[in-house]
Amino acid sequence: MGQTCQSCGMPLSKDQAGGGSEADGSRSTKWCSLCYENGAFRHPDATYEEFQAHCVEALVVQGMPRILAWAFTRGMKRLDRWRAA
Repeated sequence: MGQTCQSCGMPLSKDQAGGGSEADGSRSTKWCSLCYENGAFRHPDATYEEFQAHCVEALVVQGMPRILAWAFTRGMKRLDRWRAA
């Protein structure tokens, strides 16, 4: 099993950018490009619940049924970004 983004759970192998970007321009091995850019989270003030809803909506827009999108995001609370919150 490959690495997953520790914010949204997306497999990093599916990230078209190859991972988020650090402040020095290097690729992150922990965060995807949809969540992390230039060394910072793209949605820094979002609560877990708000971010999960954002992710569900993004998956629905891509054509995933809402119930399946919810199922894919329900384990996000166990990821590093949200465990400390």
